[in-house]
Amino acid sequence: YWSPNINIFRDPRWGRGQETYGEDPFLTAAMGKAFVIGLQGNDPKYLKAAACAKHYAVHSGPEQSRHKFNVDVTNYDLWDTYLPAFKQLVVNAKVAGVMCAYNAFRGQPCCGSDILLNDILRKEWNFTGYLTSDCGAIDDFSAPNAHRTSPDAESAAAEAVLHGTDVECIVGPTSYKSLVKAVKDGKLTEKQIDVSVKRLFNIRFRLGLFDPIDQVKYRQIGLSELESPKHHAHALKMAHESIVLLKNENQLLPLKKNLKKIAVIGPNANNENSILGNYNGIPTKLVTALAGIKAKLGANTEVVYTAATGYTTANPTLKATVDSIKDADAIVYVGGISPKLEGEEMRVNQPGFDGGDRTSILLPEAQTQLLKALKATGKPVVFVMMTGSAIATPWESANIPAIVNVWYGGQDAGTAIADVLFGDYNPAGRLPVTFYKSDSDLTSAFDDYSMTNRTYRYFTGKPLYGFGYGLSYTTFKYDLLTTPAAIQSGKNNIVSVKVTNTGKMDGDEVTQLYIAHVGAKMKAPLKALKGFERNFLKAGQSKIVRFELKPEDLVLINEAGNSTTVKGKLMISVGGCQPDAQTQASKKTVSKTVSII
Repeated sequence: YWSPNINIFRDPRWGRGQETYGEDPFLTAAMGKAFVIGLQGNDPKYLKAAACAKHYAVHSGPEQSRHKFNVDVTNYDLWDTYLPAFKQLVVNAKVAGVMCAYNAFRGQPCCGSDILLNDILRKEWNFTGYLTSDCGAIDDFSAPNAHRTSPDAESAAAEAVLHGTDVECIVGPTSYKSLVKAVKDGKLTEKQIDVSVKRLFNIRFRLGLFDPIDQVKYRQIGLSELESPKHHAHALKMAHESIVLLKNENQLLPLKKNLKKIAVIGPNANNENSILGNYNGIPTKLVTALAGIKAKLGANTEVVYTAATGYTTANPTLKATVDSIKDADAIVYVGGISPKLEGEEMRVNQPGFDGGDRTSILLPEAQTQLLKALKATGKPVVFVMMTGSAIATPWESANIPAIVNVWYGGQDAGTAIADVLFGDYNPAGRLPVTFYKSDSDLTSAFDDYSMTNRTYRYFTGKPLYGFGYGLSYTTFKYDLLTTPAAIQSGKNNIVSVKVTNTGKMDGDEVTQLYIAHVGAKMKAPLKALKGFERNFLKAGQSKIVRFELKPEDLVLINEAGNSTTVKGKLMISVGGCQPDAQTQASKKTVSKTVSII
């Protein structure tokens, strides 16, 4: 099972960022570890499935040049940003497989990298699982329009196997078919190939493929589990919990259910493709936003629908379209972008999109113009945004009263959207990426992998919506932050905080812990997430939330890429979002500065 994708979503222009867990190494490592443990199971002998951490390493676009570009980053960025999640999954989650990336790293293709494969993965991390190439990546060693680090397929195959790439995923030519000739020509030995063969058979043994079915509990899982009621419920739960309320001016949301007429419009309102993302299965039943709203309101409310606009193409009959719905009690615009525009190496060339990546992070102008026309009707407008990446919405955020980011929510996305819009579910999702204000905030070229001024950890500007941001229909207050008088660098340290639901509605709250090394004499993130926990609190209820800061949470990375224990001042902040002066004044976050000894 070639998942999870634990690359760092360092730049919102990358089309495949939708597959990742976001821009933060700690969050990515935590989510990836949970995924691997859940997928592989807890049987001491057998694997439920064999997870595969990809794409190793330093990989996040551009899609069009991934077969030939060479990445070189500082040792600081390598070990501070790009490798921590892979280390967590290999060393602690015991992931069964790793997939090496298409790109080259410091002059060698990742599937033939001395540094990444031999030195770090096999020797330093003691990885004993199998390593697969990305599909067609070995051909890139010798292809004339790719890396061209090997003269022919035979040499490419030998080079990859000698670097521990055990299996080749193929599309088109097959370099590994030339391994027999490579042995005959003395480029590697059969014994060296046997190393890979043993690893591959070991995974098959661990999956129980050679044992009687009655001895392998995971092979007894029947097809009836597919789309079982509990899995349907889980799909809805994931859709619910991922929705992020970005804006809710004057508590426009939730909408009342007794509306006489509601207009549901936009290119994603009734689009099944846009709720599935990419690398997805095909569910038996899909619920779009339109279907979910219709089911929620029933026959007493007139629901009118029109796509109204394309993603990037304007509606030539815009005025007539808007005139036809201006008598609605409320307008729900379901727009954003689509998996048909952003994704893996796609043949897409539309304004703002190229080859699977984005050339602009702004909401396409055609949609902004429609939203301006909707705003001019004077009716309440809700913008439901579907996307797999951060979209800059400067006009919308200033002028549209309610904005809900619903991502690509899966098979029951429409039910979840309707539940949130009409108050049957209180949203508590948080952004795993920074939503910048404009293209000008992206000060580095897309193919520049330096982390300078990238992500919340190093961005020095003010974002439109920050990493970790998300609103609720209720309010929460934080106080009683408790920490040790001094943090002991070699030990676990307990931090606790009291969180209270001070509003009138029950709901979840995602409590987040950030640290910042105050006055550090070496390079350090501006702030860094080191803990998070989601809890349900009834109106008026309080809870003490505890975090454990481990020694590895407190280290910094030096210029050589080594973890370094530092002394000095540490600011610990806990709350429902990143800390700043405004959130601290409103008790949405609380902070304390202590010494590390």
